[in-house]
Amino acid sequence: MRLRAGSTLTVRPTMKTALQLCAVCAVLLAPAFATAQPQSNTGGQNAAGANLQAEAEQLLAMANHARSIAGLGQLQWDPSLARAALFHCRWMVREGPIAHRYDGELDLQERAANSGARFGTIEENVAIGSTPAVIHEAWMKSPGHRANLLSPEVDRVGIAVIASRGVLYAVQDFAREVPSLSADQVEARVAELVRVSGIGIEDDHAAARAACATASGFPRNAAGVEPRFIDRWQDPTLDKLPQQLADKLSSGNYRSAAIGSCPAGPVQGGFTSYRVAVLLY
Repeated sequence: MRLRAGSTLTVRPTMKTALQLCAVCAVLLAPAFATAQPQSNTGGQNAAGANLQAEAEQLLAMANHARSIAGLGQLQWDPSLARAALFHCRWMVREGPIAHRYDGELDLQERAANSGARFGTIEENVAIGSTPAVIHEAWMKSPGHRANLLSPEVDRVGIAVIASRGVLYAVQDFAREVPSLSADQVEARVAELVRVSGIGIEDDHAAARAACATASGFPRNAAGVEPRFIDRWQDPTLDKLPQQLADKLSSGNYRSAAIGSCPAGPVQGGFTSYRVAVLLY
């Protein structure tokens, strides 16, 4: 789980309408777009808060083009993030001045989670500008916004664009998706990582699951054997082992491992995480 400070700035390009930007990073499906029909609102406020599909598609295409040039993976459209982005974009339209959170509004993590997103990393860019191209160009010229858009740690995006007061209000919510895995699936993934070391994997998960559910102690297995080492950790990704555990596995001092998963402890906002214990014998 990652949480970083955001940045705020106002850019005044060579045009009649000033462009306002705001970026925040918080340390989390087939492509689809919101179905609201594009509509223009060149005067007054768009009370309905309809998402402009064509403009959202343009921002997605420009973001993926920039990521392609940078050698990064393409962002996939996430309907849950799109719902969260639209929710916030409507708040911006009502308020006028842009921000990442208004009095009475949920924060980024909470509104994404309430929209159904599961994530380990989440980031957001917001802006007011005259066209999608102007907004994207300004985001790319701003270090904080560019870092969000070109982050290698995100793979999903939801975008909302609303026309109001003669300008476009835009929100990009980025995240790294965390899949919904059962305890058996978590244990199988970790077993693959442990198996590379060449030691055997115990069939009995009871002791490891018991160890996972506690903060200390060395539970014995069914044969009454106490583990010589235990590593407990919690993380939204299962792509590598903790360094301490990797060092123990490479030492050649252990013959087998037991792996157990249990419900993760509380995490901030809507962040999703997995809790695991590995016992070495």
